[in-house]
Amino acid sequence: MIRWRDGQVREIRRSDAEVIEIAVDTAEGQLPALAYVRLVGAPRVGDRVLLNTTALALGLGTGGFAMVVAIPDRLPPDTDEPGHIVKARYTPLQATVLAADEQDSPHHVLLRDADDVAGMPVVIADLHSAVTPIVAGLRTLRPDARVVYVMSDGGALPVWLSRSVSGLREAGWIVATVTVGQAFGGDVEAVSVHSGLLAARHVLRADIAIVTQGPGNLGTGTRWGFSGVASGEAVNATAVLGGRPVAALRVSAADERARHRGVSHHSLTAFGRVALARADVVVPVLEGEFGAEVRRSCAPLAERHRLVEMPVDGLLETLRSTPVPLSSMGRALDDDPAYFLGAAVAGRHAASLL
Repeated sequence: MIRWRDGQVREIRRSDAEVIEIAVDTAEGQLPALAYVRLVGAPRVGDRVLLNTTALALGLGTGGFAMVVAIPDRLPPDTDEPGHIVKARYTPLQATVLAADEQDSPHHVLLRDADDVAGMPVVIADLHSAVTPIVAGLRTLRPDARVVYVMSDGGALPVWLSRSVSGLREAGWIVATVTVGQAFGGDVEAVSVHSGLLAARHVLRADIAIVTQGPGNLGTGTRWGFSGVASGEAVNATAVLGGRPVAALRVSAADERARHRGVSHHSLTAFGRVALARADVVVPVLEGEFGAEVRRSCAPLAERHRLVEMPVDGLLETLRSTPVPLSSMGRALDDDPAYFLGAAVAGRHAASLL
């Protein structure tokens, strides 16, 4: 289940407060690796490190690094950080955090009886790569909106893996992050998507929230075996809390897999079968036969949801000026503009609801 390796740090390639990228010499050659500083400490050149190389060996799209499990000869000191909520529970790297909704949190009283997000638009997407185009789209109408990203645990658990999120924070495009479920590392921690949305609204004063999984997603080529099923549950959570669910479709004209061309089966299943509450499903108005195919694919969703056709005028220019690179499944904006436009129109529509 786990591929273990040890080695010696040869080079520090990138470093910030939360994650350090290193090159490690091992018996198999040099490997790229990531160390999460708050979990294992900060490696230095010459340190011996213990690595988990499982994702690297599998060649996963988001798994291009070994993960530092420990710096065994220089363990980090114990900390007295508050918090009793354990994330990555009962794994070798379980960690405690202070969740906004737990009793010791300064926000507990605020959230204890909170039950409503007061009509806040919540944009819900399948893939983490949708976050940047969603924010780009909403900024075309409301660049002043306070946007909070709520990261669920279907992909990466540490939000620190996402360079997009850190770049969007630095640019002021999002104001804060909330990590929910088993995900961790956000500005605010929360136990569930429900309490994460309440924290976004009441603690972080969000005008708009975006909910999607962290980097990396799981799919099996079956109807139900994919982590994006949680998108439908996020629609339900938003609705029960009095929010306005806005569904971002996963659209592609370039994916070689038939199940993801046009409107992905992930969107059709999550929003068409899992989401029981009514959402605004935003359909990009695209040209030609492909655009017609997208509209036809969405037709069954109208039985439960409100379909909102949204023009893409001006959005390509906006997407070319994002503060972080656009990439999804290894494809950039010019490789598959339909994907990024499909996310951007959801952001544009959410902004129109403010």
